[in-house]
Parts: sequence; C-alpha cells; structure tokens
Amino acid sequence: MNKRNIVFMIIGVAFLAGGWMLWSRAKTPQVKEKVASPFYGSIEKSISATGTVQPQNRLEIKPPIPGRIENILVEEGQKVKTGDVLALMSSTERAALLDAARLQGEDKLKDWEEIYKAAPLIAPIDGEVIVKAVNPGQTVTSSDAVIVLSDRLIVQAQVDETDIGKVKVGQAAVIGLDAYADMQVKAKVDHIYYESKTVNNVTIYQVDIVPEEVPSEFRSGMSANVRIVQDKKENVLLLSLEVVKQDQGKSFVWISQGHGEKPARAEIRTGLSDDNNIEVLGGLNPEDKVVLKLDVSSSKRSKGAKTASSPFMPTPPRGGR
Repeated sequence: MNKRNIVFMIIGVAFLAGGWMLWSRAKTPQVKEKVASPFYGSIEKSISATGTVQPQNRLEIKPPIPGRIENILVEEGQKVKTGDVLALMSSTERAALLDAARLQGEDKLKDWEEIYKAAPLIAPIDGEVIVKAVNPGQTVTSSDAVIVLSDRLIVQAQVDETDIGKVKVGQAAVIGLDAYADMQVKAKVDHIYYESKTVNNVTIYQVDIVPEEVPSEFRSGMSANVRIVQDKKENVLLLSLEVVKQDQGKSFVWISQGHGEKPARAEIRTGLSDDNNIEVLGGLNPEDKVVLKLDVSSSKRSKGAKTASSPFMPTPPRGGR
C-alpha cells in the first residue's frame, strides 16, 4: 500500500469518527437545570383591604339659634381644644338692632355691640377643623352646620367576610394612599363593626384602622389601601413559591444532584407564605440547590425512541387496566 492510499484511509477514519460523535451527541438528550437557592429574609402574612380616610368622630357645630355669622375664628386644618371659640354670631334680633344702630353712626354701633354681646360657638371636643361651611355675614338657621370637627382621621377599611375572622383588635397594619403612592403609614386595628354591609353583592365588615401618627397629607374622603398583618417573621429560611410542589397534602422540592444526575425529591416542612415566597421549617439546607426548571432537549430523535423522563411528571401506571 503506497503512502497516498494510507493518507486517504486516515482522512476517512477521521471523518467517520467525527460523524459518529456528532450523531451520538444529537441522540443524547441535553439536560439543563435552572436552580433556585434558599435564602434568609423576612416574611409577612397579611390581609389586604380597601378603605376611605374618614373622621372617627365627626361633629357638626350648629348654632343654637337662627341668626347671622359675624366672625369665623378658625381655618380648615386648624387644631382646637375643648372650650375654644370657633365663631361669633348674632341672633336675628341682635342682627336687626346692630343694622339699625349702624345707620346712627359708629359710636352708636359700638355702644350696642358692648351692650348686646355676640353669641360664641364653642368647641365641645379636642380636634381638627375639617369643614368651614359659612362665611361672615351669612345668615344661618339652627339646622345649618357652621363648622365640622374631627377628633382624628382614620381609615375605615372594608374587609371581606371570608377574612374578618382573621382580624383582631390591636393587630398591626400599614396604610397606603392612592394620592401618595410612596407613603406607608404604620397603624393598628382599633374597632371591628358587628353589622355587615353588602357592597357589589359582596358581604363586608367595616374595620377602623387608626394611624400611629396622622400625616399632614391625610384628607377626609381619600381612597386608601390597607394591609393588616396577621403574622410576621424575621431572618427565616425562605424559598420561592414556584419551586415548591404539592403531593397528597405534603410539600416537596427537587434538589439538584449535579450535572448529569437526576434531581432528588425531598419533602419539606413549611410555615408562613406570601405572594412570592414560603418559609422553610425543615427538610432543606441553605446550601441546597433547588431545581426551578428541568429542560430536556435533543436535536434529533428517531421514531419510536424513548424520551428522557422528567421528575416533574407523574409516573404512568404499569400493567393492565
């Protein structure tokens, strides 16, 4: 055999070996694992509800007699104490007498103002002026609200009847306002109403949520969202909810065993959960790699060839029917 034939033989063997390697790789399923690691953090179990900023106690100040408002001594948003004078008014008789005296000159008017004093409207509680309904010179009746006071602004939340059994007086809460998206106000549950209401065919119970400190941005009538905290834990082992599987009421995960190895199933004990994570109480170590997704791919499969089984799929029954 001459040298030329030997060279051609070597080249042919090399091509055959390369083709066999490519064919073998294409036929062998390629397994790619996506893993998630447990981590330490905080988790909170809470109830969400919507509500409205309202006075807890809304008190309308109405004049004891009909007459005319002479002076308003407060502004909206002003804090007042019990006994503070909010406004001065004249009875219908005094208003008529002063108007007649004014025609006789300023001296006569001052004399009658000293003789016939204006009637004060007094604050009966400590609170804040939330409405100033009239202006000086305006005629009012005894049914007209001149000023409205609020002892404090709260959020009255609407809690679904399916959640009301989980709400307790004294629980911590967090208030957010639609008008101020970044604002988070610490609060607590102050009162749970006994009578239900029906809103859009849903039975709800009203719950008073009292802020620890009322921000200056609060205004009566603002829309609010409330998160009532049922339980909260700090520095606990957490795992993404999407990797936790359920089987006959038990929780389990698939733990990666390394490249090319089939993941191992491990049952775990769980605790609190939120929308994203779940607390791991046992069955998992912080250094474990939990399989998030297992992709099995092959560039070429022969007809009738068996595909690689996935640990995430249920095992088919064997035997007869």
